[in-house]
Amino acid sequence: MFDIQEELKKIPDKPGVYLMHDRDDHVIYVGKAVVLKNRVRQYFQKSRNVSTKIEKMIQQIAWFEYIVTDSELEALVLECNLIKEYNPKYNTMLKDGKGYPFLKATVTEDFPRLMLARQMKRDGAKYFGPFTSGAAIRDTIELTNKLFSLRSCKKNLPRDIGKDRPCLYYEMGQCKAPCQGYISSADYKVNFDKALKFLGGDTKEVLAELQTKMMDLSAEMKFEEAALYRDLINSVTRVTERQKITSSDEGERDIIAIATNEDDAVVQVFFIRGGRLIGREHYFLTGVSDESESHILGAFIKQMYAGTPYIPKEIWAETEPDDMEFLADWLEVKRGGKVQFKQPKRGQKGKLLDLAKRNATMILTQDKERLAADRARTIGAVEEIEGILGIDNIIRIESYDISNINGFETVGSMVVFENGRPKKNNYRKFRIKSVTGPDDYHSMEELLTRRFTHGMREGLSENDAFKQFPSIIFMDGGKGQVNVCKMVLDSLGINIPVCGMVKDDRHRTRGLYFENVELPIDTHSQGFRLITRIQDETHRFAIEYHKQIRGKKQVHSVLDDIPGIGAVRRKALMRNFESIEAIKSASIEELKQIPEINEAAAKAICQFFGSE
Repeated sequence: MFDIQEELKKIPDKPGVYLMHDRDDHVIYVGKAVVLKNRVRQYFQKSRNVSTKIEKMIQQIAWFEYIVTDSELEALVLECNLIKEYNPKYNTMLKDGKGYPFLKATVTEDFPRLMLARQMKRDGAKYFGPFTSGAAIRDTIELTNKLFSLRSCKKNLPRDIGKDRPCLYYEMGQCKAPCQGYISSADYKVNFDKALKFLGGDTKEVLAELQTKMMDLSAEMKFEEAALYRDLINSVTRVTERQKITSSDEGERDIIAIATNEDDAVVQVFFIRGGRLIGREHYFLTGVSDESESHILGAFIKQMYAGTPYIPKEIWAETEPDDMEFLADWLEVKRGGKVQFKQPKRGQKGKLLDLAKRNATMILTQDKERLAADRARTIGAVEEIEGILGIDNIIRIESYDISNINGFETVGSMVVFENGRPKKNNYRKFRIKSVTGPDDYHSMEELLTRRFTHGMREGLSENDAFKQFPSIIFMDGGKGQVNVCKMVLDSLGINIPVCGMVKDDRHRTRGLYFENVELPIDTHSQGFRLITRIQDETHRFAIEYHKQIRGKKQVHSVLDDIPGIGAVRRKALMRNFESIEAIKSASIEELKQIPEINEAAAKAICQFFGSE
């Protein structure tokens, strides 16, 4: 039995992180402290002065734990990681975890390429961004490759020069075919350097050259070709317009403004790179009631910059964030250079911050109804289900289903919802191994046994989907499936509520089966709609996996049966011969003409077809 008052006496006078748990062992709050002993004790003092939200959280604390660190900076880093891992109910949380992609130029290669990168690494490449969407990067790469005749393939050049025919982009005049040696590395890099200048914002030279080519083609009555250059000019102009000058200097900064309304907030961020506005993004936060703007800003900075590899030199905001000194130290370590927090009040800088604030307020006002509807269909729906079942604090829901056709290739699915939203990176597929024939109950028994046995193992990685157990299990079915699940949990000594999603004769959800009673549910309620979404998603995920397995079984070539012929050699054979009949009639010498086919493989093919 955890005695809070006794455990409070044992807390050390050291910096660290504390985690508050409820009676279902869910982490409901994560915080850091310069002195753990003083900070944690404050929650349990009768004279405490805390916000309504924190008071409600304190009433749910069943036990706490703490991790001692050597410094508050280490505690800050650990706090960020634990908030991301546990998604605590009472922390101020980003509603989505956006990461920002970059445009990567592989300048160290003999024939450099442009590509999308999710992380900025110290690999000698040149990076542009971050961009606010992958689509924006792909559009920019496509345009730049087209303008400067750059390659888009992944071939290792010059090693692979001449191995294959030139691709369609060469035939269309959009690539100089370095893969064939049609352009030297030096000449290619001249074009690539022009592309880098273009990506850096120097578009005047490109526009002038395109304009000249368009006019020349028009004069020669080549209107279709002239139209292509016209379209390129329009594309370049759109890119230029997106990169409006926002400052007279060449600074790199993020401008952050916050607008709040009851328990929700919108944070607007302007990304300034090289004095240009390269993009803007807004974020929704929840759990901000009774919180100061400094606290909200500090929580946002921790979560946003923990998930992006790019840290700007400056961060502008209306106010200083909580723990500004330690945030600056943490960001400096991540960036590898100093990071400054500034609060501009007047002039152009103040106007930029005011513009971000107006955008945040506008988005919050426009989205107030949408936010309310979103909460109703997620957290509100979960609260409805809690009321029907008489269970509190449902956070993680897991649902399972079995799919087969007459017992062929039976598979199972595990679908996860957290706070009323699907958590797709925790979905898992199961291929049933111990059951033959159409036996859903024993198939489900195997699936659940494997899932929870795995979850009970020690040494699981932090990102393992099985590590965290659900608040409740929803079974796609009634009494039979629920009893199978309870039997498995009892055998493993696990106590988790199990609920069945019961269907009517027309295969539509009609109610919930819980504690040996079928409970009716209003079919027009948000809770009912959430149950239906969970049921449909579980069913869809299982069926898709079954289709995938069936497809793999059905796609089979006679070449797969030849000893020593794998995927690479099979593809080489199909590329060099028109049909299986042509391969059958080929001699060993003819087969050996293919680089991937050595003498042993050639003999194996001829022996298999009896042509040796």
